[in-house]
Amino acid sequence: MNLDLLLIIGVILTGFFGLGIARNIVKTIICLNICNAGIVLFFLYLAYSPGKQPPINPTPAALMVDPVPQALMITAIVLGAATTAVCLMLSIKLFHHYGTLEWRELTEREG
Repeated sequence: MNLDLLLIIGVILTGFFGLGIARNIVKTIICLNICNAGIVLFFLYLAYSPGKQPPINPTPAALMVDPVPQALMITAIVLGAATTAVCLMLSIKLFHHYGTLEWRELTEREG
C-alpha cells in the first residue's frame, strides 16, 4: 500500500476519532473539517494520473486529465466552508442562549 494513501486514511480516521471523543461543539466542527479535507484528498488521489496534461492546453483527449473530479472537489471544499460557517454561527447562538458549548450540558437541559 502506498504511503500517500496511508496518510490520507490516517487523516480521515483522525477526524472520525475526534468526532467520537469531542465534548465541545467547536471541536466537533473542527473534526468535521478534518474529515472533509481527508475525503477531498482521497478523491484527488484516486483521480491522479501520472504523465497526463492539465485540460487547459489544446492537447489530444487521451493525454488530458479528467477535470470532473477536480471540479467536484472544488465544489466540496466550497460546501464544506459554507457548512462550517453555518455551524460556527449556530454555535455562537447556542453559547449566547445557554452559556455553554459542551454537548453533555446542552443535551441535559430542558427547553
